[in-house]
Amino acid sequence: MLVNNRFESEKYLLETLKRIAKNKSDYKVLYVNVSKLKPKNRHPRFVKIISRMFDDLVAVSDGSMFVLSNGDFAILGANLNPRNVTDAVDKLRHGLVTDPIWTSVDAENFTEVYTSDSFDVLAERIEYIMADSQNVRQIDYKYPVEAEQIDAVKEHLNEINLVDLIKHQSVLKLKGPNSFELMFQEFFVAVKDLSKKFDAGIDLTGNKWLFLYLTQTLDKKTMYSFTFSEIVNKPKKISLNLNLSTMFSHEFEEFIARVEADGQKLVAEVQTMDILNNLSLFLDAKELLHKKGHQILIDAASIELLQMLNTKALDVDYIKIFWHALMNEYNDQNSGVKNLLENIGFDKLILAKCLDANALRWGIKNGIRAFQGPYIDALEVALIRKECPNAVYCPVEDCLKRKRLIAGDFRNKCHYKQFLEKEPE
Repeated sequence: MLVNNRFESEKYLLETLKRIAKNKSDYKVLYVNVSKLKPKNRHPRFVKIISRMFDDLVAVSDGSMFVLSNGDFAILGANLNPRNVTDAVDKLRHGLVTDPIWTSVDAENFTEVYTSDSFDVLAERIEYIMADSQNVRQIDYKYPVEAEQIDAVKEHLNEINLVDLIKHQSVLKLKGPNSFELMFQEFFVAVKDLSKKFDAGIDLTGNKWLFLYLTQTLDKKTMYSFTFSEIVNKPKKISLNLNLSTMFSHEFEEFIARVEADGQKLVAEVQTMDILNNLSLFLDAKELLHKKGHQILIDAASIELLQMLNTKALDVDYIKIFWHALMNEYNDQNSGVKNLLENIGFDKLILAKCLDANALRWGIKNGIRAFQGPYIDALEVALIRKECPNAVYCPVEDCLKRKRLIAGDFRNKCHYKQFLEKEPE
């Protein structure tokens, strides 16, 4: 049984502890301190994956799992086997090998066991979590954009100069050992950068449907902003995140005309939700792009999504899978992953959000040859700095930032911009 509603887990666990404490039962509680992991490793989506690693333990102990509001979870069972606990933690350690917790003093206390004699201590801890979570929400709460605000938000968006916010990032294809070629460059506006231009209390993405509506305006401003790009050596192929409806606008026609005049090709990156909401529009958009020699890509896919999606029927040119460290577990728990990716077509797949070499190793092991993310950016900059005569005077962080920009004063401080634009060989 998995309980995971707002504070329902805490309340139900407290009630259960009181009930079994009266009976002096042999039940124990295994407490797993997921909240001690780095924030990126305890995203709600990851917490669900982490909890599955303890499924065997829940089953053999005839127990219940309670996922708490801070991401921690507690397993209540009568037969908590220490060996099963160790196995589950070892799987997690393997999946999140880069998390600093494993080299800190907290490693020994990542899991804790409470018996009936210490249930009162656990109860105090649960009550503190509930109180602390309420305090944090009162301080940090951001309000989703409401329908009546959307016109004002759009008007403000139209006043923002996006040129300085647009970044670009390479998708590189592995040719051989330490050898890559450029497939295309993605141009985008990061939501976190855009949010800084709005009231700090507004959550632009809090309402998914209104944000989707807002991105239609963002699409048009981004395409127009390309006019002011200061990149001289333009990549032969570029990609943009676009709404399907954007591809039937006159702004898109004008943008495509400029792209083609520069001898470039476009890869339109579309969200799965947009495709599923209007499949006929997706098919029309794909036909429109293909007629002009351009391509289409499904963005932000996951292994779980690909297992449910009929990619053969959609017949897209590329699919971008977002990497996360727990995907390491697919090697052990799901031997069909490589077969799944092979059926889709290795040449269509891109592993994005690559943070370290571990992501590349996983991708290569599972047949993927195209990669994107901070680790790929670092590889590109390392190649640049081998040739750039000013590298010794310029911090790596500045090179990374300048390479991502398309214009602006900070980019122009680079004395050798031709190296920023040079493709890997």
